[in-house]
Amino acid sequence: MEYLQGFNNPDFWVGLLKIIWINILLSGDNAVVIALAARGLPPEQQRQAILFGSGAAVVLRIGLTIIAAWLMALQGLQIVGGLLLLWIGAQLLADEEEGEGEAKEQSNMMSAIRTILIADLVMSLDNVIGVAAAAKGDQVLLIIGLAISIPLVIFGSSMMIKLMERFPFIITLGAALIGWVGGETVASDVFLKDFVSANSWFHYACSVAGAVVVIYWGRQMNAKAQPQEDQPT
Repeated sequence: MEYLQGFNNPDFWVGLLKIIWINILLSGDNAVVIALAARGLPPEQQRQAILFGSGAAVVLRIGLTIIAAWLMALQGLQIVGGLLLLWIGAQLLADEEEGEGEAKEQSNMMSAIRTILIADLVMSLDNVIGVAAAAKGDQVLLIIGLAISIPLVIFGSSMMIKLMERFPFIITLGAALIGWVGGETVASDVFLKDFVSANSWFHYACSVAGAVVVIYWGRQMNAKAQPQEDQPT
């Protein structure tokens, strides 16, 4: 009954709107990752990967929000996570360029979902503080707000896949966005806090460098794979 009484509290609805709005802002890069990871799957598996990936990503974000303060205090965690994002972005770009719009042989739903979860885990590390602050310790409010955001992530991912099919250059932009977030994540690590505070340019430099590294690395991976594919059997 205490939870039901909370619905009559204006602060509950204000907090709910804050969480939904924050999650909408944070779901853009997640939708890009989901779309890139699921694009090489058959249509029916695309829908399943988007559904499971989006749902699991929101559940994961709930868990991260609960332990946000502890996670953010771990030195080096975001550096490792940011570097992992660079690898994921380059891999997704290389996969797409190799496939030229066709599904790759090793592409399957489980690998797509795994990529989605790993990327969302890293991307959420520096975002959960805002969600936790909006929830103000109310776990019911947190769960409801993030659950409502699931359809938004699903819609965004489906829309991104259609746009990528129509405008292939968006794939490169999407990979660059993952690299940008990766560089931003590295610069946000608590280990670099004092240095970044004294040198504000470093945060933006890391973001730009992350985007450039992903595009270069992805194309290099694709270039190395091409000679092997062209060799006569």
